[in-house]
Amino acid sequence: MSQIQSSTLEVTQMANGQAMTVPVYTIKGQGSGPSVYIQANIHGAEVQGNAVIYQLLEQLKQLDCYGDITLVPLANPIGTNQKSGEFTLGRFDPITGENWNRGYHFNPQLPAQFAAANPDLTMNEIVEQYRALIISDLEQQKINNPYGVKTGHALCAKLQRMAFEADIVLDLHTGPISSRHLYCPEYTKDSALFFDIPHVLFIPQDFDGALDEACFCPWWQLQQAYQQQGREIEVAVAAFTLELGSQEWLCLDEAKRDSNSVLSYLSHRGVVKHGLFKPQVMTRYGCYLKDYRAFYAPKSAMVEYLAPLGGLISQGEPLVRMLRIDRYGHDDAVEVIAAPDDCIAILHFASASVNQGTELYKLFTNYFTLSA
Repeated sequence: MSQIQSSTLEVTQMANGQAMTVPVYTIKGQGSGPSVYIQANIHGAEVQGNAVIYQLLEQLKQLDCYGDITLVPLANPIGTNQKSGEFTLGRFDPITGENWNRGYHFNPQLPAQFAAANPDLTMNEIVEQYRALIISDLEQQKINNPYGVKTGHALCAKLQRMAFEADIVLDLHTGPISSRHLYCPEYTKDSALFFDIPHVLFIPQDFDGALDEACFCPWWQLQQAYQQQGREIEVAVAAFTLELGSQEWLCLDEAKRDSNSVLSYLSHRGVVKHGLFKPQVMTRYGCYLKDYRAFYAPKSAMVEYLAPLGGLISQGEPLVRMLRIDRYGHDDAVEVIAAPDDCIAILHFASASVNQGTELYKLFTNYFTLSA
């Protein structure tokens, strides 16, 4: 049985000086298992991850945990409370317009500099000293910068500071209207088989500002820096983004399913007892990020989304039906738009009213089946 400690972390302040905080739940591991950081709701409308953290806490308190675990729901109090009528906005900082999940920090100079200065350290020494270095750099550049940083970057830095302490980082998201899918770094492809998620995007080492990239890029690029010296080291940190359905939607029953999925991976990694949770038998499809294609609206219209999420769609099969009621009586009043290639529909835009150029679908192309 594990004891759960709760606290709060101030991530920013409102104009009137009121502190905005996030809840933090921690479990002290009973052994030498890897440490874990799990975060949810950096985007205001993506609430399902909070339910998954609830279900994880309910299960973890009944288990022996061998590694330290930190869980942070409601990670963005600004975005969570950013409402327009009945809708939660909360994807973009209302001041700067920046995506809340693009404000994390990565210094691309550190991996090569560290490897060059420390060619003969043991792996344990590398992990300890390099972790201290990237934390110090984060604190200097973002948390304690004498010139200050943007609100979103300051919030992200507080979260990232906790994530940098962990060996495993899981960032819980949802799409607009979406199927479950996983962002998995290419260096740890086999990890995808331990999550109960049928669609997997394999992502390269490029940094684009997201939390998972901010956590694995320093370590992946450190491995490559040592390889250039003729030495092989492991990538010490694994980080994933889990997309767990659609925004503005919460279901505790489905959250229990996703909690079991997370625990399957944590069991595989030895955070909880090996074999206690096992992945479901399912067909899993993979796609490289370069082949994850957006399909844009060819014209403004009212849209009926026809392609089933997660379904295999053949070239020429219908994706959407577009209604232009202002064109009633003309041949183009209703138009069916077909898939340009064989694909899998992963998510689609939340609204049926779209402008020309709106991203209607995100599609796996050149997909393949994953095997154990």
